[in-house]
Amino acid sequence: MADPAAAVPERPAHDDTRSLLLFGGVYGAVVASAMVAALTEYGHNSPGARRYDAAWLLVTAFASALAHGYSHYIAERGPHRRGEALRALAAEWPLVVAMLPTVLILAGAGWGWWSADGVEYPAFVFNIALLFALGLVSARWAGRRWAVVLATGVVDALFGLIVVVANAVIK
Repeated sequence: MADPAAAVPERPAHDDTRSLLLFGGVYGAVVASAMVAALTEYGHNSPGARRYDAAWLLVTAFASALAHGYSHYIAERGPHRRGEALRALAAEWPLVVAMLPTVLILAGAGWGWWSADGVEYPAFVFNIALLFALGLVSARWAGRRWAVVLATGVVDALFGLIVVVANAVIK
């Protein structure tokens, strides 16, 4: 009798890399927007507050990556090979990279590169644009038609827009 597992074709390694990149990018952009909304809720907009916000966003980026990588590691049942935990943690780099531009936007306001007042709005715009771009890329990699590609980008961008609207309603 044939092994049923042998009938399932193995996915190319680039599919896993692509899915990690897209997942981490989307997750990082949404978390960055949510953190900016939470950190600016009380209207603290001094340069010092923006540096503080940037530091907390950076801590959140690494904490999210560690928690997510660790959860993947422990979710795998069975024996683990040496170094597998570190590989699971390292695979979360797209999440951190997706959050770094928002860290830079906040830090730049804290360092006086631009106004600290209202800097959350350019951060939101950047993250919405990033979500749109990731939606486009994921749909193109999947070989979708251009109408579907654009619709996917818009739907992904809506995730970021929901965070912005929620922030406006909460304030």
